[in-house]
Amino acid sequence: MKHVLVGVFVLLSGTAFAQSEIPFDSTPNFLKGLPADLYMGEASGVAVNSKGHVFVYSRGNTSGPAYAATASQILEFGPDGKYLREIGHNLYAWSFAHDIRVDRDDNLWAIDKGSDMIIKFNPAGRVEMVFGRKKEASDDGAEAWKRVNPPRPPVDGQFRQPTDVTWDTQGNIFISDGYINSRVAKYDKTGHWVKSFGEPGSGPGQLNTPHGIAADAEGNIYVADRGNRRIQVFDPDGKLLRQIKIDVPIPPDAMPWMGNKPTPEQASNGTMAGGAPWTVCITPGPGTQYLYTSDAYPGRIYKLTLDGKVLGYL
Repeated sequence: MKHVLVGVFVLLSGTAFAQSEIPFDSTPNFLKGLPADLYMGEASGVAVNSKGHVFVYSRGNTSGPAYAATASQILEFGPDGKYLREIGHNLYAWSFAHDIRVDRDDNLWAIDKGSDMIIKFNPAGRVEMVFGRKKEASDDGAEAWKRVNPPRPPVDGQFRQPTDVTWDTQGNIFISDGYINSRVAKYDKTGHWVKSFGEPGSGPGQLNTPHGIAADAEGNIYVADRGNRRIQVFDPDGKLLRQIKIDVPIPPDAMPWMGNKPTPEQASNGTMAGGAPWTVCITPGPGTQYLYTSDAYPGRIYKLTLDGKVLGYL
């Protein structure tokens, strides 16, 4: 958890650094006060609201079988790190946590990869909007979506392992969808379907596991196109504006967080490639905005200008 919170504080920073490594402060054991029977598991997402409250989307406190168990819960902590509450306990949408975001009105949005659902909570913690729907447990052969070739055609309003959410200046909602559909879904601010853009592939505007999404002050949409090792930037209508690639040399002694060390081919292309974006965040305005992203190997956080110049990394 220490490393997750370090990432949060770095992502919230808006200051430019000339040196290659981003300075940071660490606060050990920041989160505290969990009830005796409540445990934090793998933290798949962290968000902070305007009051400084920290929301951790955790895969802890699982229930069910060893595989396909529910692993999705939101824990809220105060600015001092003290535990406040759990949000959405035993919610129907909970299956497998992926990411969490806070919008400009302090509403909380949870993206559950396992149930294919995105849930909007108001600041009081009550459900206000639901996007997508999981398969019915009572249906014959109900199971998680499988990857098939050729891919299944996407269906308006239906998600297949979604990953993240963002909003443009008009309040339109953009959902990265995700591991299977490899597209971006757009809704208006009232939750009505507008369109989708992107499709599976490696060409300009095509996507391969869009794993994160964010918007700048002009409403442009930045998509972490992880499988293609790039960030693609679109206007709010889905028109491709530019592509960003991160090419920072990997240290020869770098080791993966799990498994064998990637081969030279794996380290230069695909999900485990250096600079392949697993996340994307943009500092709020007014003033100069900065783009932050991270990779799995060698496991760095990068700070960039919005046009893609690397300013530093951690």
